[in-house]
Amino acid sequence: MKQVKIQIPSLVENIRVVESFIDNSKDTFHIEDDIYGNIMVAVTEAVNNAIRHGNKFDKDKNVFLSLIVDTDRVKFEVEDQGEGFDYTNLLDPTAPENIENPGGRGIFLIRHLADEVEFQKDGRNVQLTFLLPTSQEPALNGAENASASN
Repeated sequence: MKQVKIQIPSLVENIRVVESFIDNSKDTFHIEDDIYGNIMVAVTEAVNNAIRHGNKFDKDKNVFLSLIVDTDRVKFEVEDQGEGFDYTNLLDPTAPENIENPGGRGIFLIRHLADEVEFQKDGRNVQLTFLLPTSQEPALNGAENASASN
């Protein structure tokens, strides 16, 4: 298991730092293109939420971003220094009465893009897990070749 951490002040322009962090992580840990897009959107959305809603744009408060890489998964953890929020009672942004609302889609997106989403510390901490593709394909190809030759 490998872990990398960064800390950024709560400024929207620091989303670029997060994007670079994800790009570097993709290269360093050989994260496949299949999940890279989901990671980029979900993690930047979580950091954006931490900056806007958690820390309320207070540049004296930080957002902490961690990446934990394991053999079968990558986990990003985003934590702010705000008050937290009730993540169990969110409006459904796909409901007809909420379709026109300008906000409220971030967590919906995160939950659909990550394989697992877990909130802790009263909503100040969110963990996004993305499962890595397993490397079983060569074994399957070998089995197919063996049966084809019989």
